[in-house]
Amino acid sequence: MISPSRPLAHTLRDAPAIVTTMAPTEERVCIVLLSGIGDVVHGLPVAVALKRDRPSRKIIWVAEPAPAQVLEHHPAVDEIIVFRPGSGLRGVMDLWRQFRAGPPGDLTLNMQRYAKSIFPTYLSGSPVRVGLAPSRTRDGVRFVNTEYTAGGAWRHTQNLFLEFLDVVGVERPDPIEWQITLSSEEETAAANFFSPSEGATVVGLALGTANPSKDWVAERYVSLAQILESEFGFHVVLLGGPGEAERATARAILAEERGAARSALSDSVRQLIWSIRGCDLVISPDTGALHLAHAMAIPVIGLYGHTNPWRVGPYRDFQDLIVDRYTDPDEERSAAGYAPRTGRMSRIAVTDVLERVRWACDHYGVGAR
Repeated sequence: MISPSRPLAHTLRDAPAIVTTMAPTEERVCIVLLSGIGDVVHGLPVAVALKRDRPSRKIIWVAEPAPAQVLEHHPAVDEIIVFRPGSGLRGVMDLWRQFRAGPPGDLTLNMQRYAKSIFPTYLSGSPVRVGLAPSRTRDGVRFVNTEYTAGGAWRHTQNLFLEFLDVVGVERPDPIEWQITLSSEEETAAANFFSPSEGATVVGLALGTANPSKDWVAERYVSLAQILESEFGFHVVLLGGPGEAERATARAILAEERGAARSALSDSVRQLIWSIRGCDLVISPDTGALHLAHAMAIPVIGLYGHTNPWRVGPYRDFQDLIVDRYTDPDEERSAAGYAPRTGRMSRIAVTDVLERVRWACDHYGVGAR
């Protein structure tokens, strides 16, 4: 039975967010950040900071199957618990068994805002459960948390997650580190895949997202790939998952006789990681590939129209490479904007992307090889 640090009824009041700085003495810290890939990437600097603050601290991370692959081989994550909320009661029971295999946690950081985080947060057994400010959560998530991060206007996702460190009394890292790590087998697979491009500049095109509203126009990828190869002399690698829309776009690119693009599409997130790591430049809409590239210091051109790039785009670095059709010309760039804006991805022209490609060549050394 969990004994929260104060009565659970305290959290039932719709009061302002409570921020209580605690001494960072916890030895077992559970991070609940289930999805998606980009969010898990944004959570990595928190794990890195917690481990650096106390190397003996054990970091347990609960994630859904695909995002959990991002955590493999990570030096700051000691244990990965895979939760399948779509499996219903069976998924909850499997989660319970995994938690029962070890002692309860000392502290849980519930970085998710939706109801699916309630079971892992509670079953972690931690007496202190820090969550996002109540104004940022939905579906009654605030009821399971005992402490909260600061409220206020929306900020960049990375800043929202770093606020968890403020609550537990761990210094924010500067510079921020993600420490995404490949295994020796993955290093070998990447070397073999990219050997035909040795000495060439490789540009990765992320062809789709989980939300079609965030996707760029498929036909424009075909034109872009041709220009990157014919005018710039770049080698093009196609990045993405197993979705039919992505595969259809890939087929259209590969069907062009002049094209020499190669496909790295896969249902493996680990392959996506090492494929991105082998690129000199990545071009991507708002999806996990963009955030993985940013975290591995690969220059990335972000294509934004549906979502706010100043809230969910690259953090600090590569913001000069963003193609922004979310923000109107007379509008201030602000992370406070939360609502999506439909129908704007089609406003991004191939020429807009090529302008950013040239900027990357001039300011980030892309193509220098």
